[in-house]
Amino acid sequence: MNLSARMIIVLTVVGLISGSFLSVVGLLTKERIAMNQQQEIQNAISEVLPATKTSHKVFEDESLTIYESRDEKDDPVGFAVYASGTGFQDIITLMYGINPSFSKIKALTILEQKETPGLGAKITDKTAFLRYWEGRNCEQPLSLRRPAVESPEDLAASEVNAITGATISSEKVLDIVNLSLERLKEIKQKGQLSSEEKNAT
Repeated sequence: MNLSARMIIVLTVVGLISGSFLSVVGLLTKERIAMNQQQEIQNAISEVLPATKTSHKVFEDESLTIYESRDEKDDPVGFAVYASGTGFQDIITLMYGINPSFSKIKALTILEQKETPGLGAKITDKTAFLRYWEGRNCEQPLSLRRPAVESPEDLAASEVNAITGATISSEKVLDIVNLSLERLKEIKQKGQLSSEEKNAT
């Protein structure tokens, strides 16, 4: 057997062993990764709907996931909406809490983003951006306040604050929320939330 043939055999064997090892590692860590992701979602639900004691998924498709939240008395707290869309740099994934009547956003958090550090990345900052989403009236599409104001009290009921120097990232978050709100209301109107289906039976 010549040198080339031996090299091909060795490389093939090494490739098979490496591939098998990676498959085994993937299988062993898959469950842990899923558990970590679920814990991240639960933490986000508690952040956007602080009174949450229990929550369960009531709707899911490729672009939107909705969780119903209940307090310690099993009364409805609201819904946590998990949505994503294209940001200035990459995909932005977020979650917001909304009251049971779908009229007011309680809070917003950003779960994943790759916006420009020091500018668009401020969408994750409580002081610079997130606090301006609390208590916003969302019966109509939300709008962006430009130029930015210094206090949430200076905003109209359905306005959210832009980040100075990062208007595009602010707009992208606004677009994701408005599009998901529109879908959320359509889903509710069609009776596609599983909790509504259960209540109807």
